[in-house]
Amino acid sequence: MEFMKALENRRSHYAIGREVSISNETLSEIVREALRHTPSAYNSQSARAVVLFGNHHDRLWDIVMEKLREIVAPEKFEPTEKKVNAFKAGYATVLFFDDSTTTEGLQKRFPLYSRNFGIWADQANGMAQHSVWVALEQEGLGASLQHYNELIEEAVREEWGLDAGWKLTAQMPFGNIVTPPGEKEFMDINERVKVFEG
Repeated sequence: MEFMKALENRRSHYAIGREVSISNETLSEIVREALRHTPSAYNSQSARAVVLFGNHHDRLWDIVMEKLREIVAPEKFEPTEKKVNAFKAGYATVLFFDDSTTTEGLQKRFPLYSRNFGIWADQANGMAQHSVWVALEQEGLGASLQHYNELIEEAVREEWGLDAGWKLTAQMPFGNIVTPPGEKEFMDINERVKVFEG
């Protein structure tokens, strides 16, 4: 039931701060263990993660800001700047990737299923993201999932010397919860889940 409660409590937190008492090593270990135990098709383990603390976290959101300035009109930039600064106000960021060389290798080894390996890699990556998110929630931290992928991928790989085969899939800024999110609306679950017995 603790797990179900953690699922229930996990939300998108956009008002986050830096008052985090958990050590960087413990936070890093949460990410390591979440990735280690996330299932993947053919046990491919193609999900990758980078955890950015301190100046590295700040640099990421500076990169995002720089790239957005190139494509957003100056007169419309204020809301964008506010949004990015809210992510930067957090304590750290987890970057999620898929190792495309692993996925492409499986496509070559198993041509009958080649169309599916990209889908399966995305599914495994999503599970890894969710696992980290729920684990951070259990520690009392707030997070959200962002997708500036194509915009920043090349700059991110260059800044942190990452393998060219690592395809950026998401960014998860996190920190202490400054303002709780509003009420969440749910569809009737019976419209989403059908049960047949007997």
